[in-house]
Order: sequence, then C-alpha cells, then structure tokens
Amino acid sequence: MTRAEAKERNRRALLDAAFEIVSRDGYRARLDEIAERADLTTGAVYSLFGSKNGLVVALVTDYLRPYYEEVERAVPAGLDLLEAVDAFARHYRRGCDGPDALPRLSLQITLLDMALHEPELGSQLATSVRSQENHLIALFTGRAHNRGHVTSRQAERLTTALRALLVGLSQGVPLGLAPGADEDYFAAAARALVTDVSLIDHDSAPSRGRRGKPTDAATRPSTRPC
Repeated sequence: MTRAEAKERNRRALLDAAFEIVSRDGYRARLDEIAERADLTTGAVYSLFGSKNGLVVALVTDYLRPYYEEVERAVPAGLDLLEAVDAFARHYRRGCDGPDALPRLSLQITLLDMALHEPELGSQLATSVRSQENHLIALFTGRAHNRGHVTSRQAERLTTALRALLVGLSQGVPLGLAPGADEDYFAAAARALVTDVSLIDHDSAPSRGRRGKPTDAATRPSTRPC
C-alpha cells in the first residue's frame, strides 16, 4: 500500500467512525473515541483534519457529495424548470424510504444541535453546506420558465425555498408527522413554489388592484433577476 493509499484509508476510517459517534453523541462526541473506533490515534485526526471541527466539517462534505451527484443524475438537462423541480422533489422523497434514512435524519438533527452549541462550528458547517448547494443553483440556472430562462439569482432563491420545504417534509415522514406525503405530494408542494406568480419571478410583493388582485404588471412573466 502506498503512502497516499494509507492516508486515504485512514481518512475514510475516521469519517466512518465520526458518522457513528457524532450521530449518537452530538457535540459531546469525544475525539479519542472516534480515533479508537477507527483503530487510529487522535494524532491522525489532527494530521488529516486539523481539529475536531475540521473532522465534522469534512464529515458533512463527505455526506453531501454523493447526494448532489445523485441529484444531478435524477434531474437531467433538457427539462424545463417545473419538470426539474418535480424530478428533484420525487428523488428527495424516495430518499426517505432508503435504508439509511433514519441515520441520516439523526445526523442532521445532531449537526444542528452541535451548530447551536458551538457557534464557530456552526459557521463552518453553514459555509460547507452553502458550497455544496451551489450544485443545486447550477442545476436550476438556465432552465426554461415563463417564456424565459432562470437566472442564477432566481435559482439561488428557489434552492433556499426548496431546502426549507423538503428538509421539513423529509424529517416529518419517518416521524409520522407528514401522513400521506408521498412522491406526488412532495412534487406538488415543490412545483407550487414556481407556479403562476412564483417566488423566482419577482423580488417584491405584487402591487394590488382595487379588489386585492395582483395588477397586470405583477402577473406578467419577468425576466429580471431577483
């Protein structure tokens, strides 16, 4: 085994051990226990990741990377925006039934708890997640919608809304808080974000006519960035 191969093996062992222990113990996770589970020393953690926080941030990146790769396959080029959002939401819902759904949910909740207890780590985690979400922004940018094409700024706004919607729904499914939330439900809820007067088509509240209806200017498709 080469030095590079040994380094990657140790890195993988530490990430797998961190997934198990951080999911269980959250911010109370001990570095020495993670190292022991990986059959390494804490010195290996500092050598490969710099710190416990560095290990946790790397864990999030490692956790998200294959997810975004799967999304890119599930939402091919050529779909318009509504079709892309529909495909994305259905892919997200299928993940709720996967064998790793509960461990992933546990990790999500644990990482949120860690971020609240350790503000510096929270800032690092947010930066890592935003970096990964650039893949989604790129995925939606340029797709046809309302006789125009989605700008990068519009795709960013949409990604923020989709994340809030689908994360909330996907956490509710295994907890029994979203009865009947099947693929069709996820897809319909997601499409509602970009249907008619959508959040990506304007950056201010629509002006209202005498009867409280949006004026023509508010309902016309917009090609301006948000």
